[in-house]
Amino acid sequence: MGSMSDKVAGKTNELAGKARQAAGDATGNHEMKAKGAAQEAKGDAQQFKGKAKDAAKDIVDRA
Repeated sequence: MGSMSDKVAGKTNELAGKARQAAGDATGNHEMKAKGAAQEAKGDAQQFKGKAKDAAKDIVDRA
């Protein structure tokens, strides 16, 4: 994946995870809440990966 697709996928997972956590919290479903937290963490990691790719590309472009 390119850096932009990593960031978009990451944001999508982050938002879906937050929604899943909220639904789990509202219904008292602890498993759903935990899965939402995991999905949000995955999204954060994907966004970080995209930003790291951008930073590496900037360094290569300057060299």
